[in-house]
Amino acid sequence: MRVVIAEDNALLREGLLLLLTSAGHEVVAVATSGPEVLPALLEHRPDVAVLDVRMPPGFRDEGLLAALAARAEIPGLPVLVLSQYVEQAYAAELLGGGASGIGYLLKDRVGRVDEFLEALDRVAAGGTALDPEVITELLTRRRDSPLDALTPRERQVLELMAEGHDNTTIASTLVITERSVHKHIGNVFAKLDLPPSDSGHRRVVAVLTYLNNT
Repeated sequence: MRVVIAEDNALLREGLLLLLTSAGHEVVAVATSGPEVLPALLEHRPDVAVLDVRMPPGFRDEGLLAALAARAEIPGLPVLVLSQYVEQAYAAELLGGGASGIGYLLKDRVGRVDEFLEALDRVAAGGTALDPEVITELLTRRRDSPLDALTPRERQVLELMAEGHDNTTIASTLVITERSVHKHIGNVFAKLDLPPSDSGHRRVVAVLTYLNNT
């Protein structure tokens, strides 16, 4: 898998480089400041980009803006964003453009190597990978949303869906049957008014719907 890394912290950047190459991936470019990110993405068109939110020179939202600009130029470009903290506005802006091939993880998640690599693979394949803390923060941001109709169990299932887990993992995590998971997901689709679709992306649309309403 071809990867572009955008990270200004030298220690984390070298750690990511070593981790990815050790896992058999090819790092085709490394950006250390905001202005370097978009040209690298457009030139190399990687299978996935791993980007810090805040980068030089302003340390505000340079990485995020580059990710948004790149996805506008290369629709569907898989992007895994790393952040030191849960930044609600940034997460919502990134995810609001479409949840396919999007990840948002806190940086300490990189230290959990298996989880990080699994999330990277999921995003590169067009799925989602959202940090549990990001989901918790987003879920508590707003009231009077369509999510209010969901039961606590349905919210749990939706949160795990947003993290990118399949039905088997959700069932194992919640200690319920896969049949129960399927039923809860059906209820979520119905309550969020998501019509049947042949695209196979209702799970992604469900995640996007609740992110846009949190």
